[in-house]
Amino acid sequence: MPHRFGYRDAPLDRLGFPAMPIKKKPARPVRTREQWLETATTLSEALPYMRLFANQTFVIKFGGHAMGDDTLTESFARDVMLLNQVGINPVVVHGGGPQIGDMLKRLGIESRFERGLRVTDKATVDVVEMVLAGSINKSIVSAIEEAGGHAIGISGKDGSLVEARKLRSKRPPRGSVEKATDLGYVGEPTKINPHVLEVLMSTDVIPVIAPIGIGPEGETYNINADTVAGAIAAAMGASKLILLTDVDGVLDKNKKLVPKLTAKEAKAMVADGTATGGMIPKLETCLTALNGGCKAAHILDGRQHHVLLLEVFTELGIGTMISK
Repeated sequence: MPHRFGYRDAPLDRLGFPAMPIKKKPARPVRTREQWLETATTLSEALPYMRLFANQTFVIKFGGHAMGDDTLTESFARDVMLLNQVGINPVVVHGGGPQIGDMLKRLGIESRFERGLRVTDKATVDVVEMVLAGSINKSIVSAIEEAGGHAIGISGKDGSLVEARKLRSKRPPRGSVEKATDLGYVGEPTKINPHVLEVLMSTDVIPVIAPIGIGPEGETYNINADTVAGAIAAAMGASKLILLTDVDGVLDKNKKLVPKLTAKEAKAMVADGTATGGMIPKLETCLTALNGGCKAAHILDGRQHHVLLLEVFTELGIGTMISK
């Protein structure tokens, strides 16, 4: 009777090859009883919020310095996967300004800005689409997949998700008449067609969206990621729009965090100069989303680990929530 132990089954060292070392998983740190009780208490406190937000849609804009930090990206991916596991429908929109700038520099294409917006000619918009819909988008998808979730990367051009038109930035010249500045292929949304997102979400897949829009003649437009996230949140009647930034949230005149704002209070902060710089367009995006049907908007510091869970599943939260 032939021996059933053939060469395919033989240990490598018997075939003359060195035995492969067995990789051992790093040992988990031993937790104390008090730490386990603290975890159980946290889960118990989170349960009412999990029930409250079951089957609700959260549109989350991922950007800022967190995107350039592998550890924070991994933490973000795990949080998004957990939201999905407890019955929430996350939709991720991402930015990528620094990465675009790096690629343009490598290719020898000069970057020019007008009032904080990148002037985007045909050569530049091709690079923008390559970076946003390519390397950045797929890296976020991979992070969510590695965390145990299921994600698909798309851009606003897929399924005509984000229809767009050219954006014009106005600046007052030295005279009294304003002059329109042509920003090239920089756009703004005119219509959101969420059908493709609804199809993906019905199969428990997390959409990861690059903020690229399609024009009436099929042209490609680079759109601010906050703006795209706000427009999608409004079109879908999302429960929450969440903007991850590089600041704690909205600050008052004494530079202290404001945990909660009404839409009226947020408008007043813009009008009286309390909100300045990049916070102004973020607040305007939140207000537009609220006016369009989104239930609440949040501005959070994406540099903090598990900031999504702390804001959504705890009573006090960790950033600023804006509601009607």
